Formats: sequence, C-alpha cells, structure tokens
Amino acid sequence: MTARYAIYYAPRPGTRLWDKASAWLGFDAYTGAALTRRPLPGLDALDLDALTADPRGYGFHGTLKAPFELAAGRSEAELMAAVGEAAAGLLPFEVPIAPAALGRFLAFQLQRPSPEMQALHAVCVRDFDAFRAPLSDADLARRRKAPLTPEQDARLVEWGYPHVFEDFRFHMTLTGSIRDDAVRTRVLAVLRDHFAEETGAHLFDGVAVFKQDDRQAPFKILDRLDFGA
Repeated sequence: MTARYAIYYAPRPGTRLWDKASAWLGFDAYTGAALTRRPLPGLDALDLDALTADPRGYGFHGTLKAPFELAAGRSEAELMAAVGEAAAGLLPFEVPIAPAALGRFLAFQLQRPSPEMQALHAVCVRDFDAFRAPLSDADLARRRKAPLTPEQDARLVEWGYPHVFEDFRFHMTLTGSIRDDAVRTRVLAVLRDHFAEETGAHLFDGVAVFKQDDRQAPFKILDRLDFGA
C-alpha cells in the first residue's frame, strides 16, 4: 500500500514530556520502539493498552497537517526540503499546556488562545497542500462517518481534513474515546498528577514529518525541523 505522511508537532526527543508521554502511549515514534508503561496508582483496574491503542499508532503528537499520500510527481525528499525551508523562516513561541478532556478523549491542550499556533497550522495546511494527493473515495467515506457541517465537508474535499482553520484545536492525544464519564474523570485526574511537571509553559520550536509505510504500520518520525534553523 501507499505510504502516508503527516506534518505534526512533536516535542524534542529526550525531553521529559516526550519520554513520559511516549511511555504512557507505549510507543516512541522517533525510534519505532515499543515502550513499557510504569504502573500508575488509581488506574490498576483499567486496560491501559486498550485505552491508549488509538493514539499509540500515531505516536505522541499534535496534528498540524493531517495524514496524506504524496501527490503524483512529488517525492519524499521534496517534501522534507519544503518543510525544512518553511521551518527555517518561523520563530519559536511559548504557550502553557495541560492534560484536559476533549469530548470523550483526553489530551494535552493549550491553556490559552495562541495566534502563533493558529498561524503555524494555517501555514502547514496551505503551504504543503501541493504535496497531498486527493483523498480516495474510501478515505472520504471514512471521514464522513462522523457528522460534518457543509463547511467541514467542503474543507475535507479541498484540504484533506475537515477540522482546519477556524475549526482547528491543537491537542496532543493521550487516550482513545472514553465513554464512561466517571472513568474519564478518574483517568484525567491521574494524568494531571502524572504530568504535573510537564504542565505549564511549553516551547514550540519545530515541526516533525511523520511517515506511515502502510495503513497497518505505525507512524514514525523521519525528521524534526527546528524553527529558525
């Protein structure tokens, strides 16, 4: 099957946030290694592997441009060069982050509006769209299983993802969907305690290109491109 690429935010490898979040998910997207999660008090009765199964295959990340197949005539090397060139022209910025509920999911989220993050997202969506092949009928049908407004459906067709621009909400996912409200509240309390040292001001200083060799494979990081490099 055809490989897919994505432009994501990922913390630097070896940082406390990256190491702890990757261990929580059970996967390191820089190395491709499975990781062992340390036991967390209060979650003993839960199947944490199942709880983190959905985000595990993507690695710890925040979506800037959703996964896409390369357009005809475009190459991986050209994509990497374009992302590197764009990153070199951007400046780092700082925003506080913390684990929070996002519907039924739990994720690190921004704790205040960030024009810099919105601008970064818009750059990634627009500037790299020339590298994106149009979605297949199967991918369109899969995305349309979730309720979409007419505007979101139009963005899905035009940009390959419905939740862009004014619908964009930056987040770094920590769990799959948790339907039970009491369980979700309990897990969030534990994660807030577990990630207490990583909560607060966070420096966003680069973007990463992720690659999935086929739809059954996990996403791995090809490279992280620093801002202002």
